[in-house]
Formats: sequence, C-alpha cells, structure tokens
Amino acid sequence: MNLKARLDQPGILVAPGVFNAWSALLAERAGFEAVYLSGASIAYTRLGRPDIGLVSHTEVADTLACIRERVALPIIVDADTGFGNALNVRRTVALFERAGGGGGLAIQLEDQTSPKRCGHLDGKTLIPAAEMAGKIHAALDARASSDTLIVARTDAVAVEGMEPALERAEAYREAGADVLFIEALRSADDMRNATGRFAGRALLLANMVEGGKTPLLAAPELQALGFSIVIFPGGLVRALSRTANDYFASLKATGSTAAFRDRMLDFSELNALIGTPEMLALGKRYDN
Repeated sequence: MNLKARLDQPGILVAPGVFNAWSALLAERAGFEAVYLSGASIAYTRLGRPDIGLVSHTEVADTLACIRERVALPIIVDADTGFGNALNVRRTVALFERAGGGGGLAIQLEDQTSPKRCGHLDGKTLIPAAEMAGKIHAALDARASSDTLIVARTDAVAVEGMEPALERAEAYREAGADVLFIEALRSADDMRNATGRFAGRALLLANMVEGGKTPLLAAPELQALGFSIVIFPGGLVRALSRTANDYFASLKATGSTAAFRDRMLDFSELNALIGTPEMLALGKRYDN
C-alpha cells in the first residue's frame, strides 16, 4: 500500500525517525508502516552536528537512496526549506523522487529562512507566506508522480503566534499541499485548535520531540485530537546516544564488553538481522 492509499485508511500513521538504511530496516522489522527520514538525525549521526541547516540536499538524497534500496516502506523525507528558492525546490523534488520513489514518498518543506534550524530551537525566522506558497506550487509542478505527497510545514507558532500560523497553514493548503505540519504547538489546546481548524479539509502531522516544546502524547491520543500522522524524528538517536554512552562507559571501566553482553546482538544475530546468509547464498548463484 502506498502512502496516499494508507492515509485514506482509518487510524493514525506512526512514522519513527530514521537516519540510514540500517535504522530503516529495524523500523520495518518492528512492523511500522512508514518511516520519517529526519534531517536533524542525519545531522546528528552523519555530521555530529546540530540541526541548523548544515546538511546538504545531496547528503539527504544519498541517504534516501540507500534506504529505498533496502526497504519498501513509504518514506516521509525532511527537505528542510527545499535547499533554496522555488527553482531549488523543483530540483530537490526531482532528485528525491529519483532517490526514494517506488514505495511511497512524501517530501516535507518548511517556511523558515535559510539556514534553517530545528523547529524546537529558539531564534527561527520565516520567509513570507506568499514565497512559501510559491515553493509549494514549484514542488507540485516538479513531482513526477501524483503519489508523491507534499507536506507543508510552518514554524510560525514560535515566531508570529498561533493565529498567524493557522493562517499560513490555510494558505499552504490552498496552494495545494497534501499534508499540513504546524510545528512546535505549545499545548493540547493549541493542538485541538489546529485540528479543529482543518477537520475534514486537510491531513495534519504531529511532531513528537522528547524535551521539545510540544506535549509528548501517544499516537491514540493524537488520533483522538484529529491528527493523521505522527513522527518521532529524533527518538532513535536519543535512545542510541544513551545506550552508546553506557556502552562506552562500561568498556572503558572494565576493558571488556562482557558486562554489556545482554544488551547487544552477537555476531550471528547481527548478520541474521542484516541478511548476510541470504546475500551469501545469492552470490553463490553467480559462481562459475
């Protein structure tokens, strides 16, 4: 089932954040129906840097292609600001479709100025709503498949306030965005106001950031509020960071991994996870 068809079905879509093919494979094995390729998580894991606009469109496209080659799940991909103006948006959409199409794709664009920053950091600035609407039109014109969805994100809540953010989201819906993403809503009341404004007229995406500005709610609660999609973009990186800190501390203290063994896959288990036996068997078909 592609992403558009899935969103026509009842029930909120839960998309965990991933940052490479390995993490996407784990999400697929866990039974998720889609993944969210997080620009922030790429910055964290590939660059060891914060989410402040340092990741390039080619780095995202390369990651997207690796994920698509490994998993068939629909992918929601964070395209930041489109990496420039409306013409850059056209190029980004074409590049991302080539890299990640074939299993369902949604491309997320936001209305921050460049360089952007994480939606839960302070100090954001915005482009005019009309400029963002132009970017949405460019994305729609550039997409090769109508199954590719365009997600329009506004960061206006933190900059201009709730009502201007809703007005921007309205403009982006009118421009043709398939999904609306009103970032950094501050309370459950804000979330109800957002979903109430667009009930029956647009699909809304909720962003759950541990320690961020939005209340951390479970998927059933978000569904009850009226959201159609929920992403957990950086949750895996935060979980792995805690585990990695514990692992390195244990190794440094003991000089061995033995004390951590019950929290690790062994050599055979990891190879089974990533499909080593199947790959080796496939290779034998081509032996002389």
